[in-house]
Amino acid sequence: MEGSQPMDGEDHHMKDADRPKGLEHGAANGAGTHEASPGSEEGSFDEETDMDPDSLALEQSRRRGLLPTGVCYDVRMKMHMNADFSPGAHHPEDPRRVHEIFEAFKRTGLIYTGPEEDAARILKEVPTRYMWRIPVRMATREEICLAHSADHLAWVEKIEKLSTAELRELTKRYDQGRESLYVGAMSHTVARLSAGGAIETCKNVAGGVVKNAFAVIRPPGHHAEYDHPMGFCFFNNVPVAVRVCQKEYPETCRKVLILDWDVHHGNGVQNIFYDDPNVLYISLHVYQNGQFYPGQPPNPMTPDGGIEHCGMGMGLGRNVNIGWHDQGMGDGEYMAAFQKIVMPIAQEFNPDLVVISAGFDAADGDELGGCFVTPPCYAHMTHMLMSLADGRVAVCLEGGYNLRAISNSAVAVAKTLMGEPPPKMEVPKINKEAARMLAKVQAHQAPYWECMRQGIVDVPRTQSLGGERLHDVIRSAQRQVLQAKHNMTPLYVQRQHLYKSFENQVLVTPDLDRARKIMVIIHDPPELLAQPDAIDTSLEPHNAWLVDGVTDYIDWAVKHGFGVMDINIPGYITQEEDTDAFIPVSKERELEQQIQSLVCYLWDNYIQLYQADDLFILGRISGVVSFVNGNLRAVKSSIDEQLSAWYKENSRVFVAADHACWTDHELTRRIHKRRFGTVVRSQDVGLSKMMRAHADDAHDWILQRVRSSESGGDTTEEEEESGNMNS
Repeated sequence: MEGSQPMDGEDHHMKDADRPKGLEHGAANGAGTHEASPGSEEGSFDEETDMDPDSLALEQSRRRGLLPTGVCYDVRMKMHMNADFSPGAHHPEDPRRVHEIFEAFKRTGLIYTGPEEDAARILKEVPTRYMWRIPVRMATREEICLAHSADHLAWVEKIEKLSTAELRELTKRYDQGRESLYVGAMSHTVARLSAGGAIETCKNVAGGVVKNAFAVIRPPGHHAEYDHPMGFCFFNNVPVAVRVCQKEYPETCRKVLILDWDVHHGNGVQNIFYDDPNVLYISLHVYQNGQFYPGQPPNPMTPDGGIEHCGMGMGLGRNVNIGWHDQGMGDGEYMAAFQKIVMPIAQEFNPDLVVISAGFDAADGDELGGCFVTPPCYAHMTHMLMSLADGRVAVCLEGGYNLRAISNSAVAVAKTLMGEPPPKMEVPKINKEAARMLAKVQAHQAPYWECMRQGIVDVPRTQSLGGERLHDVIRSAQRQVLQAKHNMTPLYVQRQHLYKSFENQVLVTPDLDRARKIMVIIHDPPELLAQPDAIDTSLEPHNAWLVDGVTDYIDWAVKHGFGVMDINIPGYITQEEDTDAFIPVSKERELEQQIQSLVCYLWDNYIQLYQADDLFILGRISGVVSFVNGNLRAVKSSIDEQLSAWYKENSRVFVAADHACWTDHELTRRIHKRRFGTVVRSQDVGLSKMMRAHADDAHDWILQRVRSSESGGDTTEEEEESGNMNS
């Protein structure tokens, strides 16, 4: 622990005579043994417990929660600076990053700043009141080479011998593209200090000197590869520290969890431990299909941050990538990731030590990261990780470039390490794409972790047993029902590739071409509702229901003399090569293209060939009935200026009660314009519920228009009725 701090960054330590014995020895050397512990008699031995007094006192302190939280910081880490002093050369990896975090620790009372003469007494009486200062040292060459090649170490060492002009030239060459690195005269020294700080932090935690610790260090490390620097990083601090701990504490630090919540993927950590069965690396990061930094590596055989990269060899399953589809993720997504993926896997792994690669560039306010994780969320994530490894958690600073955001986030983490309960927080709803991504991560990790297997289907095995996608089976069953009730048959639609999803896609009533009234129904497949077994998540047929709101409308239409064309639009076109356990429905644009292509084909090859007095679409569609649960589309045309006005007059658009348009004043105002039709707010949610709830309304509206058309109405040519129901 630090004594008084009269000047910014100065290291004023207490005299050795004033320090509580035992903790100082461990903090300086990272050892798990002590010369003497608080309250113990030197040289004595407890025969009843079979423990020496130092170990006994340490165990008693641990049980009573009296081990302090450590903090590692050195003012010299601010000496790594960009050699390019030209205007506009400011770099986000700013020396103030560590300074502001440490100052925030002091401002919030986490570090002792009072009179030096009172420090020893306070430490002895209340050892957990303040953070215990862990001294920094330079990592040795041997320690660095546990995670890096000798050639890479030699390259970093040469930096201190370069002239200012050479340093600037090297910065210009490396501070662009994927390397993204600047160098200065002190970069080698500071990089060694940063790695050494990580080592001492992890050793003090692994050795039981402190209960947990926070290393406020820079430059960061998680991008540095085994043989080259990258992404502001020279040495990969955490892997170096983990390898040292595994070497020096082989019995008590065998399995290590590295949790990386930096907004960028820690490619260097992943690759260093990719085949190591004793190190579990879990990374939460923005991926953007490989477009977000660090992006895809030059060698296509090298793994990146994709969720499909799970390790190799003995380390298969020890690499977990949770790669967000985009920026903008926040508390809801991160808490869901921890609850669904991180903690179940971590608990099954059961580590001896937890190391957090704590980049705070996903924090709310960091423009580089573009995400919205709040300090309370960081506190809750830390608290969950403290339930592992008997609470032995070491936090090592990585990225984070908004000084206020990283300071507030670091303080929240430090307070949690010191035992303060995480603050109450409101967890927002999770982004739907993020939820789907978490389901995919679960599927990719299911072969390696028992906790991930619930609800995951082994698709290749199922296919080998002759299994079929359920939505194909459902449509076949629909055809049988409609054929038995109304003699409806499939309409042939020519396809370049025939998949099962296209079988029975369009069903029609007999003599459709001679019908005086036609109803065209464009709809999604029926809804599936099921209750899986709570233990093994198996699904039994008697616990599953098929909800189809369309068949009632077909029954009604046939009863009232309509010819019916029923068009099924599957959310996904099943293909034989599909092996994923979870496949999301097609994107909105893909669905639009599918509908447009199919409707144009039906028009060209069937509808326009019917007898003239049945081709009501040539005049105009008499009416449109829509049930909207997704995107609410406007109808307009650059050719027909009257189309929007006609749509307003001749439509009933039922919109779900929870649709976003009802919660946004501007959207609510817009949807009442004519191009959106006559919009009606439903009191229900879900297509099937809406179609059933508004069946009478829709039926009456259609019949009124049919009677108007049959009596002449206000039309100028013979027209018939069409109701169009879609989602």
